[in-house]
Amino acid sequence: MLSIDLYYDWDAFHAHYQTSLAPGMTTLLGASGEGKSTLLHLLGGFLQGRGRVSFQGQALEHLLPYERPISTLFQSDNLFPQLTVWQNVAVGIAPSLSLQAEQKAKVSWALKQTQLSDKADQYPQALSGGQAQRVAIARVLVREKPILLLDEPFSALDPALREEMLALVNDVTERFDMTTLLVSHMPSEAVFVGGKVMLIEKGKIMANEEASVLSGGQIPEVFSHYLRMTTAS
Repeated sequence: MLSIDLYYDWDAFHAHYQTSLAPGMTTLLGASGEGKSTLLHLLGGFLQGRGRVSFQGQALEHLLPYERPISTLFQSDNLFPQLTVWQNVAVGIAPSLSLQAEQKAKVSWALKQTQLSDKADQYPQALSGGQAQRVAIARVLVREKPILLLDEPFSALDPALREEMLALVNDVTERFDMTTLLVSHMPSEAVFVGGKVMLIEKGKIMANEEASVLSGGQIPEVFSHYLRMTTAS
């Protein structure tokens, strides 16, 4: 269980996130500037706030980003351009790239899982957008961190490819019992991946429900208001 009770203040923005999340997918919805990415950055240790966050009873708030049981994928810059695909995955195990035989086998396994075995010797510049993001997901697999934070990493992809990446993340989350948080502006993505959906407004968690409520006959009013806003825009 991921337990969150975090505060963050920046000028006139005052956030307080309080919730508990079980393993599975949770999509974070909300308009731009409402605090979705702020929550992910606090969890990952990239922003310093106040309060507590714990996973399986272990306090995380005082740990450095690399010490936390968390992997993060951002919108871009997830890969090192000077490293091959194989090396970009291997660096998730050892930054020195000095791997034992068992660790090398794990890299090969992760590339196979993400259908990238034939791209192992290529550099990121030679990859498509979808392939590059699959490399980043392969690195998540070898790191074996139980929490995955996704800050709109697929937003620049076309709809079909974005759906393919979401399906891959959903599969990885289920197979490895991960706790995955996905920032999105699209309610349809929350419905597609299932799990839970969280609505964030002005740095507060306004709702945390099953994603199926967005496709049911009676959508809760708090989500209806957001859906009307997204439709109007």
